[in-house]
Amino acid sequence: MSTVHDEMSAMNTTVKFLHSSDLQIGMTRWFLSDEAQARFDDDRIRAIEKMGRVAREYACEFIVLAGDVFEHNSLEQRTTGRALEALRSLKMPVYLLPGNHDPLTADSLFYRAKDIAGVTILADTQTHQISPGVEIIGAPLQHKIATSDLVADALKDLEPTDSIRIAVGHGQAEARTTHHRADLIDLHNVEAKLAEGIIDYLALGDTHSAQPVGTSGKVWFSGAPETTDFHDLDPERVGGEVNSGKVLVVTASKEAVEVEEIEIGKWTFQAFSRDISSTEDVQEFLDTLRAYPDKSRTVIKYGLRGTITLEQNRLLEEGIAELEDVFASLKPRERTTDLVLEPGEEELANLDATGYAAEVLRELADSVVNGAAPEEDRDALNLLFRLSREV
Repeated sequence: MSTVHDEMSAMNTTVKFLHSSDLQIGMTRWFLSDEAQARFDDDRIRAIEKMGRVAREYACEFIVLAGDVFEHNSLEQRTTGRALEALRSLKMPVYLLPGNHDPLTADSLFYRAKDIAGVTILADTQTHQISPGVEIIGAPLQHKIATSDLVADALKDLEPTDSIRIAVGHGQAEARTTHHRADLIDLHNVEAKLAEGIIDYLALGDTHSAQPVGTSGKVWFSGAPETTDFHDLDPERVGGEVNSGKVLVVTASKEAVEVEEIEIGKWTFQAFSRDISSTEDVQEFLDTLRAYPDKSRTVIKYGLRGTITLEQNRLLEEGIAELEDVFASLKPRERTTDLVLEPGEEELANLDATGYAAEVLRELADSVVNGAAPEEDRDALNLLFRLSREV
């Protein structure tokens, strides 16, 4: 009897761990210059080191990475080597789940990671004991596309347990379209397993914004630890990657789960539009850009709408030109940009053109004002205006 009592006393009644996913090391973004891409690559690898610091600061027992550690299985040797070295530097238990970007195929990079001390690949649905009273089970992807609910497959034969059991999956848990998907994670099934004490937390990867799903508070997407795509700030389109750059510190027991979001990301991706019809509007837009604190790690996609004069357009273009090389990326959003040039009579008079030049100028101005000007005519009118100011 005393032996059983001693074993029960030695079992953990709570466990604290770090949950992350979707590092997608090796990801490239077409809108980044080579120089900015190099920073982006480096920060995604350094996110692993940051996880280690957070895990130690919060006294976590282990780290769970729920899929898509790598962008794909064919990375450059330098990228792979640095990523593996970052994992090696953690010096604590780490559990890696293959996801859809890095499935456990014959060429999987996880085969190189499995020999790192402390790293365990959740390569099948075997239950692993982490410590007395704490277990973990994964639902790995063996191919880029799953043909069934892998989480349901992993949990179907499990019985309730007195141990704290962490499940790890990768994929969508809520349908985004009306089309049926065989690989969609059945949330009702998951929540039934939670209620029965078969599992106590489901750590998910795939969605890049940190968020809970379902009603239990025990199923979470960790989101990507570094931003990968745009957070759209326009009220009519708000959405996208709204809560990335986080890792989750999870405290779990048989009775309850507490999740704390910890910010570690450096990068900002934002998209927004502005209505511009005055010099003040131009200034406000430029001031908004200048206010971003870490421009070298900020990606902005902007749309501008409205009617402006040649002088306002000059201020706008010069302001953007000063900032373009400071930001990681600063580009117009073509589908939400609709700026109309409307030269004032005083502006045209100040050009002081005569003869044939005056005739061409008037034709260009009339074309622009009527809204029928091709882009070349608008550029020509702008050029004449800027040259006249320089003279």
